[in-house]
Amino acid sequence: MARMTAVLALENGTTIEGDAIGAIGAECTGELVFNTAMTGYQEVLTDPSYTGQVVTFTYPHIGNYGVNPDDAESDRIQASGLVVHELSPIVSNFRSHASLQSYLEQNGTAGIEGVDTRMIVRILRTQGAMRCVIAHGEGLDHGELVERARAIPSMNGLDLTPLVTTQAPYAWQAEEQNQWDYRPETRGQGARKRVVAIDYGVKRNILRRLAHHGCDVTVVPATTSAADILALNPDGVFLSNGPGDPAAVTIGIQTVKDLLGVRPLFGICLGHQILSLAVGASTYKLKFGHRGANHPVKNLQTGSIEITSQNHGFAVDPATLPANAQMTHVNLNDDTCAGIALTDVPAFAVQYHPEASPGPHDSDYLFDQFMAMMA
Repeated sequence: MARMTAVLALENGTTIEGDAIGAIGAECTGELVFNTAMTGYQEVLTDPSYTGQVVTFTYPHIGNYGVNPDDAESDRIQASGLVVHELSPIVSNFRSHASLQSYLEQNGTAGIEGVDTRMIVRILRTQGAMRCVIAHGEGLDHGELVERARAIPSMNGLDLTPLVTTQAPYAWQAEEQNQWDYRPETRGQGARKRVVAIDYGVKRNILRRLAHHGCDVTVVPATTSAADILALNPDGVFLSNGPGDPAAVTIGIQTVKDLLGVRPLFGICLGHQILSLAVGASTYKLKFGHRGANHPVKNLQTGSIEITSQNHGFAVDPATLPANAQMTHVNLNDDTCAGIALTDVPAFAVQYHPEASPGPHDSDYLFDQFMAMMA
């Protein structure tokens, strides 16, 4: 059966033809990035941190184990689009509820397959992440698609948290512990701690890990003030992951400034960047970002190495950290800042995802650290 043609057009003028997948006839735009993980495509696509981005998977065969309700990190696909070498036509896994193709259709997400993803990654590694368009149809004007890609707003200066944050506070309902709950020996047994999680685009598994370790979590919108957070009388405050340029999240930065020294703070990913900005450090855009499940990070305090999951396009400049902030972790691939801790108030953050468990449990101690800080 004939397949509809799809075109991937990049802002540098490159156009690549392939076959349409996902919501056939739809179109997607965004910043083209790549992820090196071999599994976890459903978690990647539903991660709110990918809002505004089109994801290229370097692993050539995507979709073979299908999708299921338990592995979604949010209530829908958040990535703008999908680029793969091959979308598996066969789904085989006892946990599968549907195919990735049907999941893309259900979410109205367009994609392209049958392209050389190695070539695409080489372009992005050499020239950097860039804006793109994926369009489906015959006889598409490649030059016009390139111009439309160039008209897409740059990720620099974009506050995308309003697109992904909750609209109203809610209490996270801790699920019953099941066979997928790991490190049962760390399950919170004592008095539970009240934690407010500021939702810049939080992943569900972060909330699961907080609950596992003994936290009763209330999730609040990204624009919630420090006064409103403190009115909930939390033992600690969590700063979540999320999309976009951290320097543009001005309300969040001010909120964290107001919370410093008042309650213990723990940040992940965008939360790490916001905490750093709140104490006066600077952030910058990485050339092509860190996205994958095999990034080695060194804990500078213990000397141990963690295999981490990462997803970010911006980083903290360690040279701009003030005297009361020390770098606690370093990415061993490129020596970028992967974690900080404040020396005068209880607050720390990391640039990677301890809840994603590629190590598999190398970084789960960070939740223990947060619990100890609140105690």
